[in-house]
Amino acid sequence: MNKAVQAALKLTENKFNELNAVSIANQKKVLDAFAKNKVSLRHFNGTSGYGLDDVGRDTLCEVLADIFGAEQAIVSPHIASGTHALTLALFGVLRPGDTVLSVTGEPYDTLNDVIRKQNIGSLADFGIKFEWIPLVNGLVDFDAVKKYISKHKVKMIYIQRSRGYAWRLALSIEQIGEVCQFVRKFTPDSVIMCDNCYGEFVETLEPTQVGCDMCAGSFIKNIGGGIAPTGGYIVGRADLIDLVAGRLTSPSIGSEVGSYTDGYRLFYQGIFNAPHVVNQALKTCMLFSAALSELGYEVLPKLDDHLGDIVCSVKLGSADNLVKFCQAIQSVSPVDGYVAPIPWAQPGYNDEIIMAAGCFVQGSSIELSCDGPIREPYIAYLQGGLTLEHGICALEKVLETIG
Repeated sequence: MNKAVQAALKLTENKFNELNAVSIANQKKVLDAFAKNKVSLRHFNGTSGYGLDDVGRDTLCEVLADIFGAEQAIVSPHIASGTHALTLALFGVLRPGDTVLSVTGEPYDTLNDVIRKQNIGSLADFGIKFEWIPLVNGLVDFDAVKKYISKHKVKMIYIQRSRGYAWRLALSIEQIGEVCQFVRKFTPDSVIMCDNCYGEFVETLEPTQVGCDMCAGSFIKNIGGGIAPTGGYIVGRADLIDLVAGRLTSPSIGSEVGSYTDGYRLFYQGIFNAPHVVNQALKTCMLFSAALSELGYEVLPKLDDHLGDIVCSVKLGSADNLVKFCQAIQSVSPVDGYVAPIPWAQPGYNDEIIMAAGCFVQGSSIELSCDGPIREPYIAYLQGGLTLEHGICALEKVLETIG
């Protein structure tokens, strides 16, 4: 094993012990939800047509709601991505004339068109205003938030937990709870929504357990455990989830219909697997952080930082280094390891993007992957890793390439 990797493993021993404790607590939470809802083989079967009385679908939703300490959930294979889940949540709850305030700055790039692009069915097309307050040194600007909500009627407070393509740490559950408590004092009727992508099972609580009215994410990220083949979720207050269900299907039928002939075993098994897989992804994140920090690269998170998502950000200083970094990750991927990714103009992004993702499930961000926009300061965003062993192999390749 590479000496730098050995040294990084030594540096991360205490952090790994902390992560193990979180993983065990989350595994117990999942097992309790499975037991409470009497999950059995019959829940794995699919249905056809309308999917009326689909016990597998309905129980899956109840399991997720219990894990999140929430009243209700939608889990659906028909949700195509995290962006789709967030869009459903926004359009399900918001109405013409409403205002949304993001307290964590501008949302992730793929929501740009959802929010503001003209004549495509965006929020702007429906007269829904979306404002944001920039973070200050990676933290919510409470003074600016108070100033805004004291002057404007705000239907929804929007929180993005993960860093997106920003140079900041993800918000911790404690910070999300503080935001919820703060805004409730000034705008108690506002719906608080959290983009929970990359954050599930990173800590022992979820946003809906610290004050958020609902949150949403993708099943091919953390919560699917590297097994779920597709899908997404929205979870939270029952009245809000009913509105979102009306957007997913139609207002007249909501969650009463929706079949999936392939069955639900992979979703249940993915949730069961997720606490361990997230643990592996976090260990990979911290291993890269420790090794690359020792080599002089700027990284987030650092070893003593609190973790809010599975992402490791690395400032690489040049487009060439960013491309080489991603190509190194791709080269040790189990799928398409023989190809070399190059930057391209992917729909939904403002800049050319390079993405390394040799995944069993296409685009799965809980599997080891890496991406970044081709813009200064040329940051690579590494996420996932089903096993720490894969992360070690990838780190060795990266060190050979740019170390």
